[in-house]
Amino acid sequence: MSIALNRRQLFAGLAATAAGVAAARPRSAAAIESIARNNQHKFKFSLAAYSYRNLLSSKSGTPELTLDDFIKDCAKMQLEGTELTSYYFPDPVTDEYLRHLKHLTFTLGLDISGTSTRNDFCTPRGEKRDKELAYCKRWVDYAETMGAPVIRVFSGNPQKGQDPAEGFKLAVEGLEECCEYAGKHGVFLALENHGGLTATVDGMLKLIEAVQSPWFGVNLDTGNFHSETPYDDLGRIAPYAVNVQIKLSMKPTGGEKYEADMRRLAKIVADSGYRGYIVLEYEEAGDPRQECPKWIDKLREAFV
Repeated sequence: MSIALNRRQLFAGLAATAAGVAAARPRSAAAIESIARNNQHKFKFSLAAYSYRNLLSSKSGTPELTLDDFIKDCAKMQLEGTELTSYYFPDPVTDEYLRHLKHLTFTLGLDISGTSTRNDFCTPRGEKRDKELAYCKRWVDYAETMGAPVIRVFSGNPQKGQDPAEGFKLAVEGLEECCEYAGKHGVFLALENHGGLTATVDGMLKLIEAVQSPWFGVNLDTGNFHSETPYDDLGRIAPYAVNVQIKLSMKPTGGEKYEADMRRLAKIVADSGYRGYIVLEYEEAGDPRQECPKWIDKLREAFV
């Protein structure tokens, strides 16, 4: 299939040929195609390295743990996967190190469920933007070497004094350019609902509708919508998810944080027919090495 084939054509083709697909699920308010699945959800479980951020960070000197330690903890938790957040890789990242991670995860029976990169696709044209795009593409290369199928990315934020419409246009162009590159390497880019242009569900859907690539999808982060109706918002983007990250709490703008309803989140994701990784991103207090195993068990109970 040509990489130039747009996302609508790809999904339409898959939907037309998928055998045994049941009646179509309720559609989002956005008149765009969801990802074609087989209407039977299936979950695997992973943990984001960001959950260990204080243990893996080198800001205060030598990190307490390495990514190797984190990976071994994921195996001890009987996870199927491990998400290797880019922030905790050594600088420079070498092919030798990437192959080491691939070897370690495979021998421990783990998939590298995904990775991530910092980026801002709203950056105006020029040298700085060129570096942003090159950095994202470099992480596509890294993901391919490791065997990671998806990279979670951000839209970016409109710059000071920038016309919001121009910021949106630049974000779409950046996403499509990087998706075209990613597709040539067999890697998905998953747009996270994470502030900026994606702070609201309507802003998120506007980008989903605009970006045309069969290698584009959504990283559904359950803690990043801050409206009064976050569950409804998540339900609207769930049909486009290629990765799901679970946070343990929610917080409306100007309101108090409250514990997320895991079973309600599980139903939203299951109803979309999602098949893939449920990734815990632990951001609460306490030692993550003690708390994450407990919450992984709770996720397995809720997401069935």
